[in-house]
Amino acid sequence: MLECYVAINLKKKKMLNKLKNLLINFHLEFKKFFALRILGKKYVRKGKCNACGRCCREIYVRHSKAIIKDEELFNKLKKLHFFYSYLKVTGKNETGLVFECTKLDKEKGICTAYSRRAVICRQYPQEEIFMMGGFVSDDCGFEFIPIESFDKVLNKINKQYQSGKKTKDFIIMR
Repeated sequence: MLECYVAINLKKKKMLNKLKNLLINFHLEFKKFFALRILGKKYVRKGKCNACGRCCREIYVRHSKAIIKDEELFNKLKKLHFFYSYLKVTGKNETGLVFECTKLDKEKGICTAYSRRAVICRQYPQEEIFMMGGFVSDDCGFEFIPIESFDKVLNKINKQYQSGKKTKDFIIMR
């Protein structure tokens, strides 16, 4: 009798694990579908903050599709949004002005205004930064995962090109 009970419980556990894995996969596929088809994203952000503080130290600010390159424009932006008042200029290079957040506790690697932080901080890192050539440092807890594999995207482009839907020049790989 006990053996029968144990066997039934093992079957139930296996079924529950299968159901759990099915739901996890469904959630991931729905998340990918929503990000790709509804939001137009190419990558999904995965991970969590590990409080390294690097994202608060070397900041480039984009405004109107361009990186801010002069302090005069930055001073105007400070008047438009409170977030810019948190930033101080620490340098300038060929990309633009380099900023640092004044709300970063450098020893702990955490934000001193965490509960009142700006939306840009809550959503960091964003795909747009990654698509502009930026990167997430190796010690960051976040990473970007492509929604569609390179092969799938390339095959889609090749099919469009071969069917005449794309008229621009593309490399067709065989």
